[in-house]
Amino acid sequence: MQRSDKRYSFLAAFAHRLCTAKLVSLSKGVVSVSNRVPPGRSQSVGRFAAWWLLLLVPMGLIGCSSGKVTLADLQAAAAKIDISDIVIDETDVAPAAMLNLESSDLKFGFIKLTDCAPLVIAKEKGFFDDEGLNVTLEPQSNWKILLDNVINGQLDGAHMLAGQPIGATIGIGTQSPIVTAYSMDYNGNAITVSNDVWAQMQEHEPSLKSPTPPHPISADSLKPVVLEYLADQGQPFPMGMVFPVSTHNYEIRYWLAAAGIHPGMYTTSDLNGFQDAQVQLSTVAPPQMPQNLEADIVKGYCVGEPWNQKAVSTGIGVPVATNSEIWKNNPEKVFGVAKSWADENPSTHLAVIKALIRAGKWLDAKDDTGKLVNRPEAAKILSGKDYVGAEEAVIAQSMTGTFTFQATDVLDMPDFNVFFQGYASYPHYSDCIWFLTQMRRWGQITEPKPAAWYAETAQEIYKPEIYRQAAELLISEGRLEPDELPAIDYDGYRPVTTEFIDGKAYDGRDPIGYINSFEIGTKEES
Repeated sequence: MQRSDKRYSFLAAFAHRLCTAKLVSLSKGVVSVSNRVPPGRSQSVGRFAAWWLLLLVPMGLIGCSSGKVTLADLQAAAAKIDISDIVIDETDVAPAAMLNLESSDLKFGFIKLTDCAPLVIAKEKGFFDDEGLNVTLEPQSNWKILLDNVINGQLDGAHMLAGQPIGATIGIGTQSPIVTAYSMDYNGNAITVSNDVWAQMQEHEPSLKSPTPPHPISADSLKPVVLEYLADQGQPFPMGMVFPVSTHNYEIRYWLAAAGIHPGMYTTSDLNGFQDAQVQLSTVAPPQMPQNLEADIVKGYCVGEPWNQKAVSTGIGVPVATNSEIWKNNPEKVFGVAKSWADENPSTHLAVIKALIRAGKWLDAKDDTGKLVNRPEAAKILSGKDYVGAEEAVIAQSMTGTFTFQATDVLDMPDFNVFFQGYASYPHYSDCIWFLTQMRRWGQITEPKPAAWYAETAQEIYKPEIYRQAAELLISEGRLEPDELPAIDYDGYRPVTTEFIDGKAYDGRDPIGYINSFEIGTKEES
């Protein structure tokens, strides 16, 4: 096709897309552009397309009906119009295939953490708009309220803890099927202790007194602090995590237990998980972590960003381990929807996943030197009061690839947040199974289960087939490369890894063997 022909074909396709997306209305020759056209470039393109529609509709050459507009029609009409002053932004990216959406006005929930970024970026960069979706993002005060609002239908979906769809589906705390077709990120959390606890840890481990202590820092130096507190106070050492089925709960438990510190067990009579606990892990909402630490309500916590860096910037605490040091490239958040909603809105769900995949890719874009080129902009957007609402500089600390433990101890951590690279946004079955093993290890799953149950449960909750369908559509549109999607024969199980702080090997195909490999926690019969 010649260059000029390509222009006219693009205009015809784009005009039809605007109509089907309900972004342009045509009535008796009057054209209006919806306020859902995103700001910036997309809006200017929308106005330009509408300008063409104003000219072409009265001629009867184009509309929102099923009538076909030929290239000859467009050429004849355009020949009568002076377009010498118009610049057309041509790209090789095909217009998105507009799906037959069951619903276009959606409300998604999130907690004020930097890893809500894919939702925020999909909205702010117009990726939702490109799919014909009018999305409202609504902050929630805590994880329980967020989950309840997805279940009761007040939210269409949400930024969720990876354990929430799993826990809700199998009946931990709440019984209601939730599914996920999109993993929002790897890593992103850390464990922080108060200044006083850090000083005590330094006394028990002299290497920690260095301005740049060796990493990762295990909980070995915390163990005598915990035991002294138990002896003096007669009660467990208080620390915080964000929710009983959160990655944070399992990560801090893992870190503590690897040093021989018992974080407590869940039982049918102790739903708080305090039985036999040397460290008592209480639930605290993420934004409230720093103030609880400063008030000495907790002496340490595990939380996502920016609430570890907030403790550093305000001088009230010291991060001691990131979750990428506890388990490298661990799954953290997912986008969750009620199974009933997914069943009733398959095309809408697919459109949402398309937009989120694009957002994750945008967040992880790097230049030739490996620099994350879009993260500064992401930090600025996330700092807004409608989103995370923390200082831009604090958010940027980790988002742009560094992590501050102390003023003298700043490490390059380009993978502190991973949103797309290494198939981070793909819903791997083995990730779901890891959470199930931890739920069983700590007693939240009260009865033994056969290995087959773990695999079957993962397939019930994680929906890689939806992710793959969305990715294939993006590939057809030129927005994704085929090698950015796992191979067609990929079975959903990441390779066996030993990249844990204790060197344990995790194989998602052997959940029983993995559970039995730990000294502290539930043991299964072989």
